[in-house]
Amino acid sequence: MNILVTGASKGIGKVIAQEMQGLGKVFVTGRNEDALRNFKNYCVCDLSKDIITLIDYIKANNIDVLINNAGEYIYGGLETLNGDDIQRLYQTNLIAPAKLSSAAISYMKENKWGRIINIGSISGVMGEAYASIYSSSKAGLLGLTKALALELAEYNITVNTINPGWVETELGLNSIDESEFSKEEIIDCIPQKRFVKPEEIAKLCRYLISDDAKGITGQSINICAGLSVGI
Repeated sequence: MNILVTGASKGIGKVIAQEMQGLGKVFVTGRNEDALRNFKNYCVCDLSKDIITLIDYIKANNIDVLINNAGEYIYGGLETLNGDDIQRLYQTNLIAPAKLSSAAISYMKENKWGRIINIGSISGVMGEAYASIYSSSKAGLLGLTKALALELAEYNITVNTINPGWVETELGLNSIDESEFSKEEIIDCIPQKRFVKPEEIAKLCRYLISDDAKGITGQSINICAGLSVGI
């Protein structure tokens, strides 16, 4: 297996990339080259900008497991966001995963095997006030996942989305700082009264890659400590 994890310089992506070690050849991408040097195979790329270099990298390395993890979050009313903010979030969270998946599919079809895992968000399932662009971009991943799963099913390629809730990462903690709620108030609204650990998401990725999960495709899997169920 040739596994590519985007957004692997920190947070969920870094933990996923570490979990992939031993399953195959691991490739990573992100914006911080210093952080990526922890991995042997890396490509420096900002998914909000030109990603031609990364597309070429995917094709050159015959990627057959693509984990679209990179994402960006902005908290604020829609009327407060400028055009650049809106474009950047859609580009990073939805357009880039679509383009990268497109780049990987030809080899997967030829090989008659592949795995695409999109890291979405519970905000894309439920909606989140003052995060409309983030929520809608992640909701778009769900539609992409279902349609692409249908297109690729006969080639033994599965496509799934994992939707984390609040995760104990730098991005998760920063989004608390941007919101009007404290960490304690947020935890009080989570049924399990805790944040999800990045390792939980990484181990779910490991399972979805395995042959044991070959019948799981087109699915939206929530890993949110019960947040999607209600309060």
